[in-house]
Amino acid sequence: MTIDAPHAAAGRHPDSAALAAAIGARFERLPLCRWHVTVRLVIGAVTFFEAFDQLLIAYALPQLRAAWHLGTGQTTALMTVGSVGMLAGALLSGRLADRVGRVKVIAVCIAVSSLCNLALTLCTSPAPFMAARFVQGLAIGGEVPVAATFIAEITRTHQRGRFVLLYELVFPAGLTACALLASWLVPLFGWRWMFGLAAIPGVLCLVVARYVPESPRWLADHGRHEQALDTMAAIEKKVEKITGGPLPEPVPSAPVTHRTAGKGGLRELLSGRYRKRTLVVGVLWFAGYFVNYGITSWLPTIYRTHFQLGLSTALGYSTVTSCAGLVGCLAVALTVDRAGRRRTLIWSLGASAAVLLLLGLLSAGSATGVLIWTSLGSVFLFGANICLYLYTPELFPTRMRALGSSVGGALNRVGVILGPIVVGAVYADGALGTVFVTLAVVALAGSVMAAAGAEETSGQRLEDVAP
Repeated sequence: MTIDAPHAAAGRHPDSAALAAAIGARFERLPLCRWHVTVRLVIGAVTFFEAFDQLLIAYALPQLRAAWHLGTGQTTALMTVGSVGMLAGALLSGRLADRVGRVKVIAVCIAVSSLCNLALTLCTSPAPFMAARFVQGLAIGGEVPVAATFIAEITRTHQRGRFVLLYELVFPAGLTACALLASWLVPLFGWRWMFGLAAIPGVLCLVVARYVPESPRWLADHGRHEQALDTMAAIEKKVEKITGGPLPEPVPSAPVTHRTAGKGGLRELLSGRYRKRTLVVGVLWFAGYFVNYGITSWLPTIYRTHFQLGLSTALGYSTVTSCAGLVGCLAVALTVDRAGRRRTLIWSLGASAAVLLLLGLLSAGSATGVLIWTSLGSVFLFGANICLYLYTPELFPTRMRALGSSVGGALNRVGVILGPIVVGAVYADGALGTVFVTLAVVALAGSVMAAAGAEETSGQRLEDVAP
């Protein structure tokens, strides 16, 4: 059964599964227009500044280490405490977003992150700094997977990959903007200015709460049928006004009798068809971000201590690598619908493994060689990682889509935490080549997992991929 009219008669709604499928069919008929772009820009701005906040520590660390006379252990703690918060935030936010809604969680996360930036500018010792970074990590880790889930739920199947990943480009763009601004501002004015500027985007929480509608798919799945229908009708009305014509009739959705009789939650996520999916995307998230942050978090320090480059040069070299990663993200965004999610992950992770292996064996003896090869590796690695933001929400049903995405985000954070620790331990022995060989092995393991267990989701409706 489908619902074609904007408003169904009260008391005659189908069950939540049928209504969610009908709403999915109504999203399928919406032409891409200014409404989609506006919502993507608002949520994208939030994600952009969360990425900005995430990377600030890498560029503040050289000055913090000198000003507070930090040892190796304290430096590592300062680098990783935010990632620990992101791990906890990812796990908490997914369940919360599946219960109270996507938009509320996104708005709260950006507000908390902004307040933490203000607190960081006032810190004069490591302990309060780490406490504020942990809380900020809760917000960053919570916002990113929930935002990805929301964008997936308002997007139709046709060219969903391109639409979602052009949105997801804001995250690496935020990392790149942070790298560019920090490499100029920190040497001139100091690290406090960076955190102070990063607090300004907190006003976006008001914009999100005021202008971004809750996901109609989520509303329907939670039994809020009237609100789901009203929200969907309001979206359709805006699209009709923008496009200047009536919408086509929705294509009848597939029967919903095959939907799994599950209640969502971690138990269902780890059982049945979803257990394998959770395992596969968990490994992919871990591998991709273990390698990513194993490289990016240590590059400024490697350039400074191993190659004796000046601070500005070291930060500039690291920025080139981040910019190269952004190119890889754009390439994947434009090709993922044709190439497919599975193939993109296999070849991107495999290519990054090959590049890092060659770097470790042949070119780790010069700063220029490290710059060239890490930049090329980042093209492939960033491309694989951004694909996961598209792929993961597609694998899980609405009732636990945010939770599934956040579990992937949590494994991402485990990789973010362990990558710099492992690289630091290997680098402490002076074996720079071994660092890159180690990272190559982890990337190769991710490629093998994608080949062995990843399912293709391109060209399929969300309700058909994950009933």
